[in-house]
Amino acid sequence: MPGLYFEEFTVGQIFDHPIRRTITEADNVLFTTMTHNPSALHLDAEYMKGTEFGQRIVNSCLTLGLMVGISVNDTTHGTTVANLGWDEVRFPKPLFHGDTIRVESEVIEVRASKSRPNNGIVTFAHRAYNQDGELVAVCKRTALMLKKPA
Repeated sequence: MPGLYFEEFTVGQIFDHPIRRTITEADNVLFTTMTHNPSALHLDAEYMKGTEFGQRIVNSCLTLGLMVGISVNDTTHGTTVANLGWDEVRFPKPLFHGDTIRVESEVIEVRASKSRPNNGIVTFAHRAYNQDGELVAVCKRTALMLKKPA
């Protein structure tokens, strides 16, 4: 199990996740249609030619999902009980088909759970960058984590 237990996290700890992901047209179209999002931003290439972007943009929910998903193996795989919330989600630049993202995560808060003695709460700041090093997504994620078995 690659995930860390609550006690193994410290404020200021940074994870530069080794997994990178190139987002394909198929990823974007499939995700967008599976989630019933009819937006031309993601599906209509002809419409998007006339916009400031000139091409379809990647669905921001897909970007968010990939950003958090890429972080899991190094941080919470097998040791998280539940996600408690995602806050301050922002997308400062769009992603396009063919862009590759990399993700880093920083531990910004660690505290014991008041109601669950076998768990602790860890808050992460996740950041995703495109292949040019431009910030494309950020969020805070709070997770309920297992403590080390006694």
